[in-house]
Amino acid sequence: MKNNLKEYKKFYSESSYWKKLKKFAQKAGISVVYAALLLYYALQNPKLPKKYRGIILGALGYFILPVDAIPDFIPLVGFSDDLGVLLLAIGHVAMHIDEETKKKAKKKLKEWFESYDAKEFEEVEEKLQRR
Repeated sequence: MKNNLKEYKKFYSESSYWKKLKKFAQKAGISVVYAALLLYYALQNPKLPKKYRGIILGALGYFILPVDAIPDFIPLVGFSDDLGVLLLAIGHVAMHIDEETKKKAKKKLKEWFESYDAKEFEEVEEKLQRR
């Protein structure tokens, strides 16, 4: 999967990322949105090593790509492949996701979702704990 991420990074652009995330935030759910936000904010860190930058770009490129292994329009499971790829990337870069990055992601979640339960992104938090 890591080699595939290299292919997908060419599909990443900041404008496409925000466009898709805003458009599908409610449908994708808290876990997917939180994972995507964590990776986006981690990518903004100028100290992030190039190797990890490539992993993040590949995962976000896959997220943006309209053609997925499981099409996004399929109810309940459409974003499961996206979440899997995002979690894979988080597993690789977790040591570079600090508290400030998490705060930024959670702040954006509060802007887009009136209320949410942190249990909704427990799986993402578990990946971060395994650093």
